[in-house]
Amino acid sequence: MELIFEKSRPGRQATAIPVSDVPAPPLEELIDPALLRSDVDLPEVAEVDLIRHFTALSRRNFGVDMGFYPLGSCTMKYNPKLNEETARMTGFANLHPYAPESCAQGTLQLLYELKEALAEIFGMADFTLQPAAGAHGELTGVMMIKKHFEKRGEKRTRILIPDSAHGTNCASGALCGYSVTTVRSNAEGGVDLEHLRSLMAEDVAGLMLTNPNTLGLFERNITEVAAIVHGRGGLLYGDGANANAFLGKARPGDLGFDVIQLNLHKTFSTPHGCGGPGSGPVGVSREMVPFLPIPRVVKTGAGYRWDYTAPDTIGRVRAFYGNVGVMVKAFTYIRTLGAEGLRHVAETAVLNANYVKARLEPHFDLPYPRTCMHECVFSGRRQVKESNVHTSDMAKRLLDYGFHPPTIYFPLIVPEAIMIEPGETESIETLDAFCNTMIAIAREARDNPDVVRSAPLTTPVRRLDEVRAARDPDVVWKRPLTEIPA
Repeated sequence: MELIFEKSRPGRQATAIPVSDVPAPPLEELIDPALLRSDVDLPEVAEVDLIRHFTALSRRNFGVDMGFYPLGSCTMKYNPKLNEETARMTGFANLHPYAPESCAQGTLQLLYELKEALAEIFGMADFTLQPAAGAHGELTGVMMIKKHFEKRGEKRTRILIPDSAHGTNCASGALCGYSVTTVRSNAEGGVDLEHLRSLMAEDVAGLMLTNPNTLGLFERNITEVAAIVHGRGGLLYGDGANANAFLGKARPGDLGFDVIQLNLHKTFSTPHGCGGPGSGPVGVSREMVPFLPIPRVVKTGAGYRWDYTAPDTIGRVRAFYGNVGVMVKAFTYIRTLGAEGLRHVAETAVLNANYVKARLEPHFDLPYPRTCMHECVFSGRRQVKESNVHTSDMAKRLLDYGFHPPTIYFPLIVPEAIMIEPGETESIETLDAFCNTMIAIAREARDNPDVVRSAPLTTPVRRLDEVRAARDPDVVWKRPLTEIPA
């Protein structure tokens, strides 16, 4: 496919702007001359070429509106378009962040009711909606943990993170000045309690626990884990990115979590990926409420307002009040489904994952043969051993069959990992089509491994040198437009 620059022809343009009949001052009087450019190398194309070019590009993209997106640990599910329409309502979309409170009562009420709903669903005392996404929520949560111990006059220097946690947990702890210590998993994929006991000392601020973890497994010993951490004065942090596995079934606050971060853009209806806006609310126990970021939306007799009076707060963590458009979608999702609908989300997510697990278990290694939650994790070790076909080869082969590959090589504790999250929105027909394809690829890996090792065979671009693409990207158009043949 040609680049847009290769379609450029001198003099062509997509639109014609009439000559202004109002005298215009020189740009140098309006803009700092140092910021002006005269060498902008833009393509010259007609409107029809412009539209056709980008439409053709869009058809090469893949998303949940086009097909199954089984990325593990990311909940790339289909989301109702109703929620998009709600977020586009003029009163929400056009409201300026600095609008007076008297002009923003509807939005303030929505934010207040959203945080109250999240507190009820997850069993926490209160929530902040400021963080922009999951990792930002993690950072906010750990900042509050640090402030909690500073307020108590305790110097704690370490934080514990299981080897089955999300990778960003380590970065969040380190950014707050903690050294990170890894807690081993036991034979069934949960926290090794004896290892946790041996590590949980007076210098440990707490444990950052992803539950369900990245193996797709719920922590069976969660109450004992909480008791071990709390017994040494530490705090239990919950990574709630996988919350669609337990909505309406379990509340982290009831299980002993002191802090939990959510991902509204995973669990509560926002298209996920491509660097788009997210939202990572953080819920806290009653003891941790004083440390929540400001401002906080509160309800008064006269309506809703922003409250800045919190002497122990960690301060503001996001410009304005967070990504409000994402929150409108999440609020619509919760109000549309209600309590029964949210429980059905969890039930279907778990049912779909276990269906995929049951169908694929005879064909791929299953390191932890337990009932899973929202996702299941296989290993491609069998294919490597039998035919020298790796997980990455099978993922590339999936592209030839029209499927987006699942997450691979994560979690790191599973060699040749294949991490599949079907989500709660997929039908049994879609799951069967995917499973049948995975089984066919496993058969190809055994009977015709060269085909799998050469995949993809049908995509516009074949295998790239992924290491070079990451370390030495070549993204600069080096030919001047004058050199393009007419």
